[in-house]
Amino acid sequence: MEVKVSAGGGRTRRPDPADRAQLRESPVSLRRIAALFAPYRLQLTLLTVLIVAGSTISLASPFLLRLVIDDALPQQDVSLLLWAVGGMLAVTVLTAVLGVGQTLISTTVGQQVMHVLRADVFRHLQRQSLAFFTRTRGGEVQSRLINDVGGMQSVVTSTATSIASNVTTVVGTAVAMAVLSWRLSLLSLVVLPPAIWLTRRVALLRRDITAQRQRHLADLHGQVEEGLSVSGVQLGKTLGTGPLASAQFEKTSHDLVGLEVRSQLAGRWRMATMSILFAAIPALLYLAAGLPATSSGMTIGTLVAFTTLQAGLFRPLMALLNVGVEVTSSMALFSRIFGYLDLPVEIDEPTRPVELDPRDVVGEVRFEQVSFRYDAAGPDVLDDVSLVVPPGSTLALVGETGSGKTTLASLVARLHDATGGRVTIDGVDVRDLELGTLARIVGVVSQESYLLHTTIRENLRYAKPGATDAEIERAARAAQIHELIASLPQGYDTVVGSRGHRFSGGEKQRIALARTLLRDPRVLVLDEATSALDNETERAVQAAIDVVAQGRTVITIAHRLSTIREADQIAVLHHGRVVELGDHTTLIDDGGHYARLNGAAEVVAA
Repeated sequence: MEVKVSAGGGRTRRPDPADRAQLRESPVSLRRIAALFAPYRLQLTLLTVLIVAGSTISLASPFLLRLVIDDALPQQDVSLLLWAVGGMLAVTVLTAVLGVGQTLISTTVGQQVMHVLRADVFRHLQRQSLAFFTRTRGGEVQSRLINDVGGMQSVVTSTATSIASNVTTVVGTAVAMAVLSWRLSLLSLVVLPPAIWLTRRVALLRRDITAQRQRHLADLHGQVEEGLSVSGVQLGKTLGTGPLASAQFEKTSHDLVGLEVRSQLAGRWRMATMSILFAAIPALLYLAAGLPATSSGMTIGTLVAFTTLQAGLFRPLMALLNVGVEVTSSMALFSRIFGYLDLPVEIDEPTRPVELDPRDVVGEVRFEQVSFRYDAAGPDVLDDVSLVVPPGSTLALVGETGSGKTTLASLVARLHDATGGRVTIDGVDVRDLELGTLARIVGVVSQESYLLHTTIRENLRYAKPGATDAEIERAARAAQIHELIASLPQGYDTVVGSRGHRFSGGEKQRIALARTLLRDPRVLVLDEATSALDNETERAVQAAIDVVAQGRTVITIAHRLSTIREADQIAVLHHGRVVELGDHTTLIDDGGHYARLNGAAEVVAA
């Protein structure tokens, strides 16, 4: 939404085309919005009463001022003067107190609604499948969750209260002006439309400049985020693009200088125009009051009271002219938020979950005629895959890039759901298990280990919030990372840094492995957990994996075939189908796909 701030804080706006497009694409039901505020009917009713009362009481001041000028001062009536001045002070105190009450109620209701929406959206997005996050930019998710929800508070604290307050003020002021002098009221009605038109024309001078400035500011923020993040700095140093990034930043910053100067000049012209208008309208009223044909015996007190009322009419009238834009922008925000809340949950809790105690699981995994496709209209990524992984054994999945290895393994943890067939653990379809139960049964360690920007202890405890220090240390020892952690000055309280950049790839993998082990899963899925490591680091991580794999069912996706020679079973996938199955020796002797892959791997290693 484009915003132009007029003199004295008034605003002139035009609807943002993006807001209109959003509402055309995703209309919003007023009933659904009202449902959000339904729990706060009493507070909103009280808020409306306070707004109307405050606006009405404030209209008493001009009449008290007329009383002072026309009666109390000329007649030297001290008692009347005291009552009038006391009334003025009382009006000021009452409107101030009512204003505090309005702010308290509107902010409280607004924040409560924001809290509910934020929590609902976050909870709903947590239930979305990986497919949603792979096709959606992370910045967009954050923008909707933080900026859009935050902007919606204005529906209560700004838009709704502004409408109620300004309608009351405009109507009350117009009635009061007519009571004081219908002749001057007619004159104001003649002067006001061109004054409003001129003000809006001047305000539009900043529209294009403001839009350009906002785009440049967005570019500047993006350059800061990309260029000064850990990954961005590392990329710049390795590619030698630091000077280029600095030059681009300087150019964007320099362009902002010119835009800001033009914006300020446009604002100064607007202020000057407003000052002229504010001076011209009272001048015309004074002229009309002084001419015999239009004065009709008007008193000085009436004139002063009238000009006071007229001066206070401009801002609420301009605000009411913007109501349509305010409503459009607010509805567009609701549309964006509801769009996320209405996303279908592809991986959801079962309606009738099967109870399975993770401690009783032996770990038999079966793939029964499994097929999968990412898009209903797309090709099958997996086609009629049937495998049995006995408890405590190791299954290695190998194949060319795109053969379906990662997809097949992801079905065990329900990162995706099979579109045909089923995956079972101890005979129970994984889709019939509660997601929390399945997460305790199946542990996943991927190639890219994600560590939170907090201490090692909290990173590990993230998998099991109630874990004791002894359990954390035991998991770290199993992952062969305890000795390294203990050697650090702050031990387990060492902050890992952004995305764990303080540690090497192998160290991060072992920390991630320890985090997974803290849940003691019976089934372990290793998605190319060592493929990005050098040979020495790979051996260290693989040694840790060999230790923790004992007694667990392990499904491992191998990029380097040397890491899976000892696997109980090796399944070779080709275009989503299992084309070979056996141990290393058998598959080598068969001279098929696996033998060719193994030969190619040995050539690369050499």
